[in-house]
Amino acid sequence: MIKAHVLVADDKENIVKLIRRILPEDRFDVTTAEDGARAMALLAAGSFDVVVTDIRMPGADGIAVLHEARARDPDIEVVLMTAYATIPAAVDAMRQGAFDYLAKPFEPDEALLIVERALERRRLRQEARDLRRALQGTQRIDNLVARSPVMAPVLALVHRASASDATVLITGESGTGKEVVARAIHNSGERKSRPFVAVNCGAIPETLLESELFGHAKGAFTGANADHRGLFEEATGGTIFLDEIADLPLPMQVKLNRVLQEKKVRRVGATDERPVDARVIAATNVDVRARVAGGQFREDLFYRLNVLGLVLPPLRERREDIPTLAAFLLERHRRHGVPEGFTAEALTALVQYAWPGNVRELENAIERAVAVTDGPRIELEALPDEVASILRPRITRGTESRLTYREVVDLARDRASREYLIALMRELEGNVTDAARRAGMERESLHRLLKRYGVRSEDFKQRE
Repeated sequence: MIKAHVLVADDKENIVKLIRRILPEDRFDVTTAEDGARAMALLAAGSFDVVVTDIRMPGADGIAVLHEARARDPDIEVVLMTAYATIPAAVDAMRQGAFDYLAKPFEPDEALLIVERALERRRLRQEARDLRRALQGTQRIDNLVARSPVMAPVLALVHRASASDATVLITGESGTGKEVVARAIHNSGERKSRPFVAVNCGAIPETLLESELFGHAKGAFTGANADHRGLFEEATGGTIFLDEIADLPLPMQVKLNRVLQEKKVRRVGATDERPVDARVIAATNVDVRARVAGGQFREDLFYRLNVLGLVLPPLRERREDIPTLAAFLLERHRRHGVPEGFTAEALTALVQYAWPGNVRELENAIERAVAVTDGPRIELEALPDEVASILRPRITRGTESRLTYREVVDLARDRASREYLIALMRELEGNVTDAARRAGMERESLHRLLKRYGVRSEDFKQRE
């Protein structure tokens, strides 16, 4: 294990020795400084992951050390040590970039936990930066964006499909973006100036399906008061996208197969056939070959549709694309250019989550996060609970013994803090100013805590 490099600066020798004892030697390489000037000199000469510094020191104070550290390495995390009287200064320093503060006297476990959290924040920050760098080289066709190796064959086939009129069958789990791929093929080809007509074959009642697809003649049935163009005719010159094609009833499969073969449609109740020039792209989330084997889907129609077969991988198999997709979807849903991006924790949670609902679920999560975010970046707490919990393990019955003591303390403190904030907001009916006064902290600090623990003051205000 690579040791973390920690710089401890304090003019009190007993505090320096205490921090040394708190940080295990097998995990931390600790360098000490007796004043701020020495700390700044060490920062100039070496590389550190975390700085733990007192606020009041001779030579240069902790705020100067903070600014020097962040100027030399934006990823370095700074923890301030402070006496009770200087807590407001420590809170102000957090606005200037400090990670957290320790109020003297502090418990050893508390100090170790804060340093470990600071290290985790640094790791996440560096990981997020690496992910942003990895966005370079991303390929995009229309609204289809990808950079993962598993998507390379998909992008290549989209390029080939857009240059031809061959029918395409897109398969993949629900939510993987099959319509996005179909639109990318249409918008990249010669038919892009003509209509793109999307049809969900499973959403149209069977009794209306033939009329919707092929049209009907006046008087063909009760209520047919005029001739009606079907969707195939509406798509003439362009593309018709038949989603959930496997749900098409067998009688309609026969008629669709004939349309694909003859390039003509016969409206319901009509005797003549009308030529149609619509490129057909179909999609399904089921195994069509299994349906063919089971007699639920016509083999001849399958081969006529599957001239170009394209399989979309689930999002969990293309995690390299998640930062790209997240940035793209944020651009689509954000308001007036904000939020600008994601915090390191939020981006890491997005990448690590399994996304059973695929890209559709990712888009819903980001749209929700935009709606609840007021600041410049989407934070972990703005994501759905199932996503955020990736970085916030919870204690459940039978799992307590598998957690470390520090994890249990951390979770218990988070739970107690949230319960306290809820009780405070409930008693003071969401009045943040009064709540901050009651809690003995600055209003901005309370706002930060409320946001961290997902407590919304407006939920406790009395409704008229």
